[in-house]
Amino acid sequence: MAASPTQGQGLPADGLTIRSLVTTREAGIIIGKQGKNVAELREQTGVKAGVSKVVAGVHERVLSVTGTVEGVAKAYGIIVAQLLSSTGPGSPTMAVAPVPTHTSLRLLISHNLMGTIIGRNGAKIKAIQDASGARMIAAKEMLPQSTERIVEIQGTAEGISQAVEDIGRCLLEDWERGLGTVLYHPTPENEQRMTNTNRRTNFGGGGGQERRDRRPTDGADHPADGGRRGSVVSPTNGAASPPPTGNPANLRTQNISIPSDMVGCIIGKSGSKITEIRRLSGCKISIAKTPHDETGERMFTIVGTPEANEKALFLLYNQLESEKERRVGRGDAEEQ
Repeated sequence: MAASPTQGQGLPADGLTIRSLVTTREAGIIIGKQGKNVAELREQTGVKAGVSKVVAGVHERVLSVTGTVEGVAKAYGIIVAQLLSSTGPGSPTMAVAPVPTHTSLRLLISHNLMGTIIGRNGAKIKAIQDASGARMIAAKEMLPQSTERIVEIQGTAEGISQAVEDIGRCLLEDWERGLGTVLYHPTPENEQRMTNTNRRTNFGGGGGQERRDRRPTDGADHPADGGRRGSVVSPTNGAASPPPTGNPANLRTQNISIPSDMVGCIIGKSGSKITEIRRLSGCKISIAKTPHDETGERMFTIVGTPEANEKALFLLYNQLESEKERRVGRGDAEEQ
């Protein structure tokens, strides 16, 4: 999402922001003629709501809703009901087709907040699904050029609204883990990348536990400190990472989990790439010597100002994207 406060800030005075992906057609319904629908939505719920600008060649836009947890959930319930009641202009079946009762909503969730929603052994996500009657599915990959992932909620308007409210409460409890989120912005290139790498984890019926994914190591399943299951060292032959730049009082620590087979591409030959990321971001970055759990993933600890951490995350995930594309290209070449 940013189903979290904006980057580098404390909890915002106006409450929770939950973003979601909508199609251009859905955006038109949400806004309404001359902005009528979105104006009524704001009046009914007290939220701030808006849709990102149209981008040429892009079929999706980002809906942002900000307000109290209850207000945001109510607003999404109204939006889903509007989408369900719309059968599309000029549909020949408009007069006879029954109004559907189920649909889906695609929330944008910070990768580092996924553990907060899932909970230990999937307990939280299971409770949300049981209480709302909705089904939840998560994308395995982060969206291109961002640290957000899609969580799709499937159900009735009432069920989706309840699930959004429960998710919102979870996110506000752990909002600091969302600081530094690199927000997703739809572009033609990013839409194409999404098409190529769209893999999902079904939370329905299985208790909601993720598998084989880059799980957030500062989520509910793990402590938030940097010393879990193995010492943390610099990857450049044990040399210490330079201290972070900025006012010490403003420094923050963030932990992210990276698949072991991707660590080498981030470190680079003789530590060249990680050294460059440290230099460009001004952050101290250390890497656990051993995997932190059964997934075989290793933890990266980033220390710096909120702005520096955001830049480090962007550079790290850019490097991961480049490596994934390189491997996909190599696999395609081998098949030919």
